[in-house]
Amino acid sequence: MPPARPARVVVASRIFAPEPAAAAYRLRALADGLSRVGARVRVLTSRVPGDRATTAGVSRWPVLRDASGAVRGYLPYASFDLPLIGRLLTGPRPDVVVVEPPPTTGVAVALACALRRLPYVYYAADLLSAAAEGSGVNPAVVRALTTVEGAVLRRAEHVLTVSAGVADRIHAFGVEPDRVTVVGSGVDTGSFSPGPAPQGSDLVYAGTMSEVHGAGVFVEAFARIAAEHPEARLVMFGGGVDRERMIARAAELVPGRVDFPGVVPAARVAEAFRTARAGLASLRPGGGYEFAFVTKVFAATACGAPVVYAGPGPCADLVRDNDLGWAVPHDVDVVAQAMGAALGARDTDEDRARRAAWTRREASLDAVAARATATVLDVVESAGRS
Repeated sequence: MPPARPARVVVASRIFAPEPAAAAYRLRALADGLSRVGARVRVLTSRVPGDRATTAGVSRWPVLRDASGAVRGYLPYASFDLPLIGRLLTGPRPDVVVVEPPPTTGVAVALACALRRLPYVYYAADLLSAAAEGSGVNPAVVRALTTVEGAVLRRAEHVLTVSAGVADRIHAFGVEPDRVTVVGSGVDTGSFSPGPAPQGSDLVYAGTMSEVHGAGVFVEAFARIAAEHPEARLVMFGGGVDRERMIARAAELVPGRVDFPGVVPAARVAEAFRTARAGLASLRPGGGYEFAFVTKVFAATACGAPVVYAGPGPCADLVRDNDLGWAVPHDVDVVAQAMGAALGARDTDEDRARRAAWTRREASLDAVAARATATVLDVVESAGRS
């Protein structure tokens, strides 16, 4: 009997490593995990500005980006999604396609897979309809997005997600529990790891600054305590729709004390966390997104730093239950107190080693990728039997 041929998997996502984003790291870990067990993986993604490196198995397409450099918004999405249909229809036939949000990319994949009679797996790390509803988006747009997202989820052969809370929301779309697998959420502990550098006086945020996150609370809170801590700086890595407003607010409240380096490589973010007095993460309450996990928490703790988490949801319990820092309401005064406490605390090497070890054990992206890999291969096997 001839040996079974390797599984052939296509990963379709508007972003992929080396872009510094949770989805990019998560999908690279999945692609690496599939390759390690012998699968043949092809990644269809976008071209990264300024990056001319070529990677075997990764096909990049030029796309439109917003002012912050992100592939976000109707036209940037369309510039990736429409060519994606042709790329999927004309490329080698895979056994399964794994697709990452937004739902418009899911529609493109669903259409191409229907034409080629292929199964697809939807990696629902978040739900954009829930995020839109909590961000004050026009209700008609929210309804349309909910309809599209629900159709993509129900059409998928299987859905991967990051937490039980997100899984519950997916079930509400009519997706049966046996077609949803919770693989967890984590961070690349190879890139984000502790180092020997001494602690500085920075408070560091790294990630998207959007309506969902409400990261502006850190600028407002820092302004309350900046005079008491003249050596301290607030560093806000990343982009997002709130970034320009936050830059203006920082210049008004604490000129020269808040840095906005923009979107930078993961190595630079990790270096900042290694010396940070604390990492910062937030989730705005009342936005319908309280079920979400905020991976910024893990990026900080993987480097040994404690975290100040402002907001509701499972991350608050995670920080409190595992002594990872301060979990407080999304309130300027309370956040200011926590940031002041972080600046006044003096971590030991043992404290930072404990947080990093906890993250490697409980929130490693390798473990998440292993669970996702097993599920994707199960889909391939099931499709082969049918």
